[in-house]
Amino acid sequence: MVVVLGSTILAAAGLAPWPADAQRAGKPYRIGVLNDARAANHPAADGLKAGLREAGLEEGRDVIFDVRLTYGSSERMLAAAAAVAKSGADVIFTSGEAATLAAKVATPNIPIVFTLVGDPMAAGVVKSLAQPEANVTGVSSLTTDLVPKRLEALKTLAPWLRRVWAVSHGVDPTSRAALARALEFAPRFGIEVAPRDVGTQQELDQFLESLRPGDALRPGDALLVPDIATLDIAAVLLETSLARRIPAVFSSELWVNHGGLVSYGADYRAQGVQAARLVWKILRGTAPRDLPVEGAERVILAVNLKTVEAFGLAAPRQILFRADVIRR
Repeated sequence: MVVVLGSTILAAAGLAPWPADAQRAGKPYRIGVLNDARAANHPAADGLKAGLREAGLEEGRDVIFDVRLTYGSSERMLAAAAAVAKSGADVIFTSGEAATLAAKVATPNIPIVFTLVGDPMAAGVVKSLAQPEANVTGVSSLTTDLVPKRLEALKTLAPWLRRVWAVSHGVDPTSRAALARALEFAPRFGIEVAPRDVGTQQELDQFLESLRPGDALRPGDALLVPDIATLDIAAVLLETSLARRIPAVFSSELWVNHGGLVSYGADYRAQGVQAARLVWKILRGTAPRDLPVEGAERVILAVNLKTVEAFGLAAPRQILFRADVIRR
């Protein structure tokens, strides 16, 4: 479902553009932005800015964004979260589990609005979706919930599929939750799930080395790629998939843009736009605990036809008609 936050829709949702006399005179709101990106233009952060503009908040006049780059480093993430908490931020906007958990450690008081968290309860971000913790709410990217649809898309493109290697990171609770969902639903598609836990770079390398015909890889195999940044697992599995022509399904359109076969997952930028509504309400005085965690409103099915052809597959009409993005 595509989200369009025009002024009419905002008004209908009780989010009419911010009247000038309601703004804090002479002092813009400060929003700390925390994620694992290597550049300031993270798509979720871009979505946040777009959503707030729709609500009438002008950057520089009404709101200032304090963006902290952490380059995927856990140490930098904790330091950046502490710095944002001390900077006088009115709201901390996070993308990803690591950023969100770091922000929780840094402050129990400043409101935190998260995005790109695949399973907020499994990750320990909140204890309840309907009644989140005192200072935390946000938008779930529904990673665990969407696993069955990912398997379905993969089976549709590769009807001969018999087994998927479900890679997970042992200490990542969202990976475990997604694996459990895969094990539950795979039999409905006639698929066996082969779990593979990798906790270190060496274990990941060993697994990749085994994915060859005559070793672990056999006809009818494919990859279920986890929605985590740890060890660059998704990027490495993409390279392996393309080099060895192993069908793989991803959680984000990002990987299909880089050659991945198919993906089904929540749109990064749209999550930022959606989260802007929660930030807007918090700035107007609503407590985070009174804002239930929302599921991502825009979920994208993306297919790369060039990769479909390179793998010797065919894209049935049923998947082409449903696809939101088709790369050629």
